Amino acid sequence: MTDLAYSVDGEGSPFLWAHGLTNSRAQEEADGLFTWTPLAQQGHQVVRYDARGHGQTGGPLDSAAYRWPQLAIDLLGLLDTLGIPRTAAGGASMGCATLLYAAIAAPERFDRLVLVIPPTAWETRAGQAEQYEGSARYVEKAGKPAWLLAAAAAPRPEVFAGLPPFPATADIPEKLLPFVLRGAAASDLPPPAAIATITQPTLVLAWRGDAGHPVSTAEQLAAVLPDAHLRIATDLSEVLSWPAQVAAFLDAP
Repeated sequence: MTDLAYSVDGEGSPFLWAHGLTNSRAQEEADGLFTWTPLAQQGHQVVRYDARGHGQTGGPLDSAAYRWPQLAIDLLGLLDTLGIPRTAAGGASMGCATLLYAAIAAPERFDRLVLVIPPTAWETRAGQAEQYEGSARYVEKAGKPAWLLAAAAAPRPEVFAGLPPFPATADIPEKLLPFVLRGAAASDLPPPAAIATITQPTLVLAWRGDAGHPVSTAEQLAAVLPDAHLRIATDLSEVLSWPAQVAAFLDAP
């Protein structure tokens, strides 16, 4: 288990948030996309952290350390550190996967789940894994700045089509980046049969036109989970409404 850099905002019922691959608390604040400040102002204690190798949390030069089941152990360890016996929790992409593994391993620790832009999984995972492996080799050969420049030219999700171009980012030290990418390449979501054991109410949020976070994964999760609510955004205004949707979901009876 890794000691995670974290922050706690607000008071009330806890909500734990796990960011996506190459992201961090600071990067999410800069992007302004997944902002949970309204929750902290509306009776929730919002816990956010930097996953191992990301942001202010260190990590080893070992790709196995960044596989998603290992990240779930870190998440559960943070709950122990903070003395939170049970919480609502959400995560985006890698954070979504981390949360699924944690909820399967320790279902008693969670009362509601929010799964945001679930990543490629199962039959779509192999192609994404190859991309991550290729990215790791590119970083080792050309360096992180060159890789970011190439990544910025990749197609964006349809919901962001009307926005001006923005640079690619990765809040990971260059020396760790290949290991983090290879950890993701070696990971997949838990098997559907294991996910079907998660009985907590679950909100699944996805957007269209993103090969790394295909709607097909969100649809399959919603079909497998016993108590899931699926919402698919088709434009930016719907994505920006997600924090309000999450707040309503958490406060529902």
